[in-house]
Amino acid sequence: GKIEVEQVISKKLQLKKKAEVSRSVIWVKKRLSLHVVLFESSNGKIELFEVNHLRTIYHIFVAVLFVFILNTLVVDSINEGRLVLDFDLLVYTFGQLPLVVCTWVCMFLSALVVPYTLFSLWSQTQSGSYSHPGLYSLVFGSVFLLYQALGLGFLPAYVVVTNSLPPASAAIVTHEQIRLMMKAHSFVRENVPRFLSWSKDKTSSVVPQVSQYLYFLFAPTLIYKDKYPRNPVIRWGYVASNFLQVLGCVFYLYYVLLRLCIPQFHGISQQMFDLKAVVLCVFNLILPGMLFLLLGFFSVIHCWFNAFAEMLRFADRMFYKDWWNSTSFANYYRTCNTVVHDWLYYYVYQDFLLMSRKRFKPAAMLLVFTMSAVAHEYILTLCLGFFYPVIFCLYMGIGIMFNFIIHDGRKGPIWNIILWMSLFLGQGISVCLYSHEWYAQRYCPLKEPSFLELLKPRSWSCQRGSLVDPDGL
Repeated sequence: GKIEVEQVISKKLQLKKKAEVSRSVIWVKKRLSLHVVLFESSNGKIELFEVNHLRTIYHIFVAVLFVFILNTLVVDSINEGRLVLDFDLLVYTFGQLPLVVCTWVCMFLSALVVPYTLFSLWSQTQSGSYSHPGLYSLVFGSVFLLYQALGLGFLPAYVVVTNSLPPASAAIVTHEQIRLMMKAHSFVRENVPRFLSWSKDKTSSVVPQVSQYLYFLFAPTLIYKDKYPRNPVIRWGYVASNFLQVLGCVFYLYYVLLRLCIPQFHGISQQMFDLKAVVLCVFNLILPGMLFLLLGFFSVIHCWFNAFAEMLRFADRMFYKDWWNSTSFANYYRTCNTVVHDWLYYYVYQDFLLMSRKRFKPAAMLLVFTMSAVAHEYILTLCLGFFYPVIFCLYMGIGIMFNFIIHDGRKGPIWNIILWMSLFLGQGISVCLYSHEWYAQRYCPLKEPSFLELLKPRSWSCQRGSLVDPDGL
C-alpha cells in the first residue's frame, strides 16, 4: 500500500540523485581531458604555458615586444633627437570610458535581476496552484526573449552607435553584451528543464540561489551549473601577473598597429581599391594580422580568463586546447576557444538536433557557423563604425569549405601547415580590407547617404592622391 509507494518514490529519488552526481562527474572529467598539458593536482590549475617549449615561444614574444620598444627609442633619438611618447592613438581608442563603465553596470545589473526574477516568478506558476501553466510559460518566455532583444540587444548597440564610441570602447560594450546574453540564455536553458522534471516527478524543486547565479555571471564559463570545482586558495600574485600581461598585450598591439599597420597606408595609390595595391597590402599585413590573432588569444582567453578564474577559485581552467597542433579546421574551431564552443555545441547544435529529432546534422553545423559569423561581424561593425562583411564572407565561404576539405580525417604535419597558411592569409585579408575601408570612410564621407550606399563599401569608389590621416588614425 502506502508504505510500498513511499519506498518506490524514495528509491527513485536516490537513483535520480546518483544519476545527477554521475553526470556532474562525467562533465568534470570531460572538461579536464587535455592533450600535452601540465596538470597540478594541488590546486587544479591547468597551465599550458608552463610547458617548456611553449614557455620559450612566450619568451620570444616578450623579446619582440622589447625590440619594438627599443626600435621606438632608437628611431625617436635619431630622427627627433629626443624620446617622443605619443599615445594619442591609444587614448583615442579607449575614449569615453566613463560612458562604457555606466553602460556595463546597467547591462550587468539587468542581466542579474531580470532573468533571475522572471525564472523565480515562472517557477511559482508551475507549482500546481495556478491554472494554465502553459500560458504562463508562453508569457514569461516571451518577456525573456523581449528582454534579450531589447534590454541586452538593442540598447547597448544604440549607446555605441549614437555616441560613436571608439573601437576599443565599443569592443568592451559589444563583447560584454554578447557574453551576458549567452549567460542569461544558459541560466534559463539549464534550469527550466530541470524544474519541469522535478515538478513532473512530484519532488521538491529548488530555485537556484542568487549567489549561485551571481557567481556564474562572473565565472569564465558560459554553461550554468549550481556548483563548480573550486580551488582552496587565491594566489593574488598570479592574478596580478595575468592582469599585467593583459596590459602588456595592449601596448604590444599598439606598437604593432603604429609600426607595422599604419605606415602601409601612407601614400596609397590614386584608386584606393586597386587590385595590385590590395594584393601587396594583404601580404604586407599578414604578420601584423597574425600578431593580432595571437595576442588577442593570449590576452583574453589565457590571461583574462585565468585572472578571473583565480579570483573566483574556479578550478576548471580548460579555456582552450592545443589548437596550434590542429590538422583540421573542425578541430581548430573546437579547441581555440572551448568556452564559446561549448555554448554553441550544447545550446545551438545539440538543441537543433533535439528539435529536429537528430536529423539535418549539416543544417545544425551551418547554423553554428552562421551564428558565429554574424556575431563576429556584428562586433566589428559596431567597433569600426561601418558595415563591411569580410569576416562573414570568410566564415561562410572559405571557412565552411575548408571545414569539409580539411576535416578530422586529415592527419599529418602537412595539414597543420596548410591550416596555418590559411590563418595567415585570412588575417592578412581581414586587416587589409578593414583598414582600407576605415581610411575610405574618413576621407570619402557621404553627405546624405541612402541605405544602399551605407551597405556599399566606401573603399570601392573612394579616390584620393595620398591617404594620410591628419590625426594619425
